[in-house]
Amino acid sequence: MTGRTFNFTMNTKPLTKTVTFIEALAIVVGMIIGSGIFLKPGIVLNHAGTPWMSILAWGIGGIITLASALSVAEIAAAIPKSGGLYTYLGELYGGVFGYLLGWVQAVISYPASVAALAIAFATYSGYFLPLNQWQQKLLAVSILAFILLMNVIATKFGGIIQTVATVGKLIPVAGIVGVGLFSDLAPGFGGIGATATGAGFGAAVLGTLWAYDGWISVTNMAGEIKDPAKTLPKVISLGVMFVIAVYVLFNIAIFKALPYDQIISSQTPGADAAEALFGSGGGAFITAGIIVSVLGALNGYLMTAARVPQAMGEKNQIPFSRVLRSIHPKFQTPANALIFQSVLAVIYIFSGTFNTLTDLLVFVLWIFFTMGVFGVFILRKKLPQEKGRYRVPLYPVTPILGVAGGIYILASTIVSDPLRSLVGIGITLAGLPVYYVLSRKNR
Repeated sequence: MTGRTFNFTMNTKPLTKTVTFIEALAIVVGMIIGSGIFLKPGIVLNHAGTPWMSILAWGIGGIITLASALSVAEIAAAIPKSGGLYTYLGELYGGVFGYLLGWVQAVISYPASVAALAIAFATYSGYFLPLNQWQQKLLAVSILAFILLMNVIATKFGGIIQTVATVGKLIPVAGIVGVGLFSDLAPGFGGIGATATGAGFGAAVLGTLWAYDGWISVTNMAGEIKDPAKTLPKVISLGVMFVIAVYVLFNIAIFKALPYDQIISSQTPGADAAEALFGSGGGAFITAGIIVSVLGALNGYLMTAARVPQAMGEKNQIPFSRVLRSIHPKFQTPANALIFQSVLAVIYIFSGTFNTLTDLLVFVLWIFFTMGVFGVFILRKKLPQEKGRYRVPLYPVTPILGVAGGIYILASTIVSDPLRSLVGIGITLAGLPVYYVLSRKNR
């Protein structure tokens, strides 16, 4: 890194800054809160051993996530460009590191996640309309096509969908929290049940960290957010703090509504809690909430995913860069990048490989994420402080806590599945030949 010059100039591509503060906040909240909030309480409780230890695990997982978010927010304020972590790693560590992240995000991780969410939408819709396997896939492609169309026509439409879906998904959560907290029920707090495995508090915290994932994707939209240097730190911080409160309160409400052993054994503790609180219609209420929740996450992932190949195209770091970096002349959206991500997602939907691919890349993505959090130390050495620009509070304690959380996830992943971790690294490094070919062509 010696002798490198850092160029923090703004992206000159004519992207329209249409994403408001509320819409950016909805992206943060909507991409963190997916279906996991309705399904994870039993898993975390099973590891933690007691309800109060489970709630503590959700709180600690939230604090680690918030530390990471506050740290990355400083980088986002200093480098308010589209592409998010792909751009930050390229600026702070060198082009090859940014490229490798962009490679796995644009070609595998993001479209595979979009495919998984589209299938999840179709699967949960089967609660109201029974569907066979092929009908589920066709419904998944149809809802993806609708989300794609809305985002191509206008980024504003994507932002509106995100805001409405985020509010919609919070309605069943608020219902369970509001009724559960003030109900006379308290079965889950009556003592330790017999079915907990007691895997440990660390495993419980690890489970919550997966549930907090997704907030960083809002940084991909920096080029279209109004005043990103000020807006990004605010929406990231407020969004993560809001989700921490939601997760803790939601779990307390579930623990009051259901017996301990039922929470542990249930595959859908959120739906079971809704039935206990609202009667037989509770399951439908929660299922509808999950559908809206998944829809919001799907929209958020597709919207933010397209900004990575578009940003890579601007640097000629991806094949067909001229096509992928182009902005639609009428709609002022990265239409080609959106279509590119959607086509890959459709391939993953019909091949059924989306879950396998996302699982293989978990370890690699957390390597890059941890590098991103650590990047605040590099940033402060390389970039002089500007008056009024956001700075992470309690530095260096805050980023150290975020990095420690990332290292914990990496170590746990290696221990639990070393072969899958190595395969993920292999998939990532497979992009290097493309990088060097394109680099030589650019020179």
